[in-house]
Amino acid sequence: METSYKRRRFLHRLGQAAMAVPSISFLSMDAYGSNLYTGRSMEEIINPQQNKKLGIALVGLGSYSEKQLAPALQTTLRCKLTAIVTGSPDKAAKWKEKYKIPDKNIYNYQNFDSIKNNPDVDIVYVVLPNSLHAEYTIRAAKAGKHVICEKPMATSVKDCEAMIKACKEANKMLSIGYRLHFEPHNMTMAELGPKKTFGPLQKIIAIDSQEMDPGVWRLDRERAGGGPVMDLGIYCVQGALYTAGKNPISVSAKEGAKTDVDKFAEVEQTMDFQLHFPDGLTANCHTSYAEKGNLLRAEAEKGWFELQPAYGYEGIAGRTSNGKMDLQNVNQQATQMDDFAGCVLNNKPTRVPGEMGLRDVKILMAIYEAARTGQKIPLKL
Repeated sequence: METSYKRRRFLHRLGQAAMAVPSISFLSMDAYGSNLYTGRSMEEIINPQQNKKLGIALVGLGSYSEKQLAPALQTTLRCKLTAIVTGSPDKAAKWKEKYKIPDKNIYNYQNFDSIKNNPDVDIVYVVLPNSLHAEYTIRAAKAGKHVICEKPMATSVKDCEAMIKACKEANKMLSIGYRLHFEPHNMTMAELGPKKTFGPLQKIIAIDSQEMDPGVWRLDRERAGGGPVMDLGIYCVQGALYTAGKNPISVSAKEGAKTDVDKFAEVEQTMDFQLHFPDGLTANCHTSYAEKGNLLRAEAEKGWFELQPAYGYEGIAGRTSNGKMDLQNVNQQATQMDDFAGCVLNNKPTRVPGEMGLRDVKILMAIYEAARTGQKIPLKL
């Protein structure tokens, strides 16, 4: 009763703040927070068009596939794990036994293209180091499969454009693994900001930092494309943009000092950057591989709202100047994959398309340019 009361009070207070904006809807809060939410529209929940589950092949069996995606695929309603792609015979054997994957659905990177002949696979999920995203997205599209590609989409604008082109030429859908677009707290931020629930925004603060172990591929510039900006800073970019509800027109940035030169020999250790929006709003962003931090905050004319932590797989918590966001955490990966499967099944566009990934990589590249030159870099998005 207490939780229900707090949640009703939060929505009531939020509703009072939103009275000046009659078009605001809190349906998303209920839908995301309920057990019914599976990435489906309310119409589809009531009248499901089909019960078919699409088959997903995971390309790359690293930590994210092992600890997040594969477990999530045991709970999804519209898709299921049917195939794996790995260069490790040991991993192949382990996954075969754990998830009952037949030999014909186990691939390596050399015979990956033969996946085109496998009707058990509808969607390929690329979960490889950043520098390989373009190659395997393009190969998957040419094999006639729809694609989910992990973030960042690629390590260059040129590669992003090639990925989009390949999927369009193959008439296949391309989605980016932006799981927070299926997370209730973050999507509440995406509603409160653009709807000006607390008045016009005055400032956005986005911080995503974590301590990185030495020797991992994320510290290899060739494989990762950069350091924390590519891995964590992209969450700051995403959070700032959906909270503002618009694209920035320029960026400025400054790289922080390196306290461990050997560890960060190839990539930045820390980056501070600002996203400048057309109405004068600025998002102050910070990302680092040498500290901890996890915040998305918006300050407005009549109040504030924030998430802390903001970007994790679980445990996200939100507050506003009117009270706590009593929203449930959901399985982000399951809702993300179910949503994309629904898009494929119903021939509907994904809310996180390749074009969004391209936009974000343009911003990431501009951040590096701004830090390198000391200049404010204009954006053409």
